[in-house]
Amino acid sequence: MTEEAQRVIDAMNAVEAMPDPERRAKAISEVLAHQADRAKEWRKTRRAFVLDLRAQKPPVSYRKIAAMLGISLGTVQDIERGYSGSGKNRPRKGEEPPAAE
Repeated sequence: MTEEAQRVIDAMNAVEAMPDPERRAKAISEVLAHQADRAKEWRKTRRAFVLDLRAQKPPVSYRKIAAMLGISLGTVQDIERGYSGSGKNRPRKGEEPPAAE
């Protein structure tokens, strides 16, 4: 895990460990509000990285990208297709795929 990611996780753990339930709930609300604002941009940034690697000649393999990012091969494919990466918003058989962000 990267040092930056570990610092974020440590901060979230500190919020969860707050003894005062009101302060903890307020801190959670603040974090969730900021996370919602950033999530869309972070998905775009991650997708741009994946698309850049796939656009190289020869394209970087899904397996190599998955290893680089610490995610599954299927998630890399979903990201490339414009899905969130969780598989939750994949179109069902016969449905149109969502517009890429």
